[in-house]
Amino acid sequence: MEILLNGARVAVKPGQTIMQAADDAGIHVPRLCNYPQLKPSGACRLCVVQVKGARGLVAACTTPVADGMEVETDSPIVADARRDVLDLLVSNHPLDCFHCEACGDCALQDYAYQYGIKEGSYVGARRQVEVDDSNPFFRIDYEKCVLCGICVRMCDEVMGYGAIDFAGRGFTTLVSTPYGVSLNDSACVFCGNCVQGCPVGALVPKSQVGAARSWEMKKVRSICPYCGVGCAIDLHVKGNRIIKIEGAESPANHTLTCVKGRFGWEFVHHEDRLLKPLIRKADAPRGAVGREWFEEASWDDALAVAAAGLARVKEGVGPDAVAGLSSAKASNEENYLFQKFMRAAIGTNNVDHCARL
Repeated sequence: MEILLNGARVAVKPGQTIMQAADDAGIHVPRLCNYPQLKPSGACRLCVVQVKGARGLVAACTTPVADGMEVETDSPIVADARRDVLDLLVSNHPLDCFHCEACGDCALQDYAYQYGIKEGSYVGARRQVEVDDSNPFFRIDYEKCVLCGICVRMCDEVMGYGAIDFAGRGFTTLVSTPYGVSLNDSACVFCGNCVQGCPVGALVPKSQVGAARSWEMKKVRSICPYCGVGCAIDLHVKGNRIIKIEGAESPANHTLTCVKGRFGWEFVHHEDRLLKPLIRKADAPRGAVGREWFEEASWDDALAVAAAGLARVKEGVGPDAVAGLSSAKASNEENYLFQKFMRAAIGTNNVDHCARL
C-alpha cells in the first residue's frame, strides 16, 4: 500500500493510522492525547490533517490509511485549525511557565511556540481549582489540565483500576475520582503511570517540585531493584542526586512501573544508608546488633571475615547449619551464582528467595 504524504509517495502497512504512517516517515504530527500504550481517542484535535476527498479535517490518530490516500499534514488550513485549538487551550491555561515544573518538557508549550501562540485571545471566566497536594507522591494542578484523557485511559485500559474519570460537563469538566473522594481513598495504587503520560504540568512528582528544571536533569538508564521482573527505568539525575524516576521502554515493562519502582527510591540518599561494609568489633557482646558494635572495613576484609565464619560453621557443625536467602533485587545471574555457591561450595540445599511465593 502507498499513500501520498505531503506530496511524497510513502509505503504504509494495512491497519496503520495516518499518524503512525507519518511517524514512520519521520513526519511529526502534533498531539496531546495520543500515547503509545493507549488506544487512539482523537480528543485533543491537534493532530487534524487534510485528506483529499474527505469532508473537513480528520484526526490523524484515529483515521486509518487507505491505498492511494492523499494527505497534507501541515497545509495552511491545517495550521489555522491547530492555532484555533491551541488558542482555546491557552486561553484557559495558567501562563506561569517560568515557575511550572514542566517548563521545557511540556507539549503544550512546544506547540504554542511552534504555532506562534503567545497568549489566549478568549477572555472571560477561567477554570479555577485549588492544587491537590493530598497524596504523598505527586501533585495535581487541575488548572493546567488540558483534558487529554491520557491519565483516565492509562488507569482504565492499561492498569485496569478505573480510579479516575471525567466528571462534570463543558467548562466545569475535571478529571476526578468517583464522588470526588481523595485519591488516597480511591482505587488508585499510585503507580504514577498517569504522571509520566501527562503532556503538561498537571501531574508532577513531588520530588521534582523546586528541585530541578527539565534541562538540568540527565537520564541514566537502569533496572528497577524491587522484584525479578526487570523493569527498565530512567533515573532523572541532577548533581548526582535522583530527582525522579520514569519507566523506560523494554520488553519487560514497556515504560510502565509500579509505585515502588517509580516512587520508592529515596533510600538511595538516606542518611542511614550503608555505603561501606561493616564488621563486628572484637569486643562486641554475642548477639549485639547496634551500629556502635560495628566498624567500617574494606570489601576484602569483610569478605575474608564472612568466608572464615562460613568455613568455621561448615567444619564445626556441618554444611546444613548454613542457610542462604537470596534477593529479587539481584540479577538472575547473581542469584544463579549465589545458589551455586551454596550448593557447590558450602554443600547445602538450604537456599530460599524472597520472591518465591
